[in-house]
Amino acid sequence: MDVFTFPLGPLETNCFLAVSGDKALAVDVGGDPEPVLRHLREKGLTLEHILITHFHVDHLLGVKDLHEATGAPVLAPGDDAYLMQSEIGRGGFMGLPVVPEFDYEPIGPGERELLDEPCSILCAPGHTRASLLYYFPENGVIFVGDVLFHRSVGRSDFPGGDHETLLQSVREQIFTLPDDTCVYPGHGLETSVGGEKTHNPFFSEFRS
Repeated sequence: MDVFTFPLGPLETNCFLAVSGDKALAVDVGGDPEPVLRHLREKGLTLEHILITHFHVDHLLGVKDLHEATGAPVLAPGDDAYLMQSEIGRGGFMGLPVVPEFDYEPIGPGERELLDEPCSILCAPGHTRASLLYYFPENGVIFVGDVLFHRSVGRSDFPGGDHETLLQSVREQIFTLPDDTCVYPGHGLETSVGGEKTHNPFFSEFRS
């Protein structure tokens, strides 16, 4: 699996394009998806799915356009749908656009096959009530949205957030994975499970 990063939208949200052979999936489309579409066209790739980690405006702004351009079905955390009734989900505040409505399949934690390989979908509340992580064990890759960042963690002061719950989610759902697992967050640099255990200031208990 190859992973390409496209910072999209007003908050430069990382949209990831995971590619295996001639198939691809996109994770979190936070703005105009034209760079993603250009890559798909140039490489002759078929987009099989659009994955959403959580329902915040900066992760959703380009979902409808990418879906309509490719026909790829959208998978999203059903228990986060409450956020679309608030500005943090639907947008329209602080100069942010309103999210165009899109159809999606509501999903929760469990096992699924994506890109012809197993994917463990993990629930990690704390940033939102039902943030999802997408873990591909055969490739040692996990897409974590805004739950964990390079040397930091996500905000917990939005509706449905809770700081201690967020930290526990990281400990139980991410730090139990192999240390060399590559972590792809919703903003900023990629990192690794081992690197965050060693250097993230929110988790000093993992340092010897």
